[in-house]
Amino acid sequence: MLKRFSLAAATLAAAATPALAHLNPLEHGSFMAGVSHPLFGLDHILAMAAVGLWAAQLSSAGDRKALWAVPAGFVAAMAAGFGLALAGVALPVVEPAILASVVALGLVVALAVRLPAAAGAAAVGLFALFHGHAHGGELGAATALQYGIGFVASTAALHLGGMGLGLTISRLHPQIARLLGGLTAVAGLSLAFG
Repeated sequence: MLKRFSLAAATLAAAATPALAHLNPLEHGSFMAGVSHPLFGLDHILAMAAVGLWAAQLSSAGDRKALWAVPAGFVAAMAAGFGLALAGVALPVVEPAILASVVALGLVVALAVRLPAAAGAAAVGLFALFHGHAHGGELGAATALQYGIGFVASTAALHLGGMGLGLTISRLHPQIARLLGGLTAVAGLSLAFG
């Protein structure tokens, strides 16, 4: 029995093809390639969800404007970074800045940092420039508008998920959001140094 199982497992492993994390924008450049990109990168998911969590924290602490201003600031700055990349404007340390964003955003949630809505939007916007630039830098000659709309929509959906989770958690136990923030920061460090 063990021999047959081993043979079956070896056959399946040999026949398997590597999974792509998301559609290759150089080949596809489509709306769906844009949608898939943020959904299949752990760094993107963690950063976007943390933005939503932080916005919900700020809103629950009394700054109702932050609930929408912080994620909107991220999306707007991300679109600007995308445009910079398409225009050929280089940004230094794009990938390290993206990884740093996961750690930093996790920490602001873990520490329940309180900033006014405009300052929070500006803070996340700084990181968003790098996220958007990475999207634009990967695009190459593909259709920029469709791809851009796709990744903006996907990013907004991740923010909404983080916001919904954050608002739900704030009603149950606000310390859970802080724990999730800490876990996000640790995951970011793991991605950076793992």
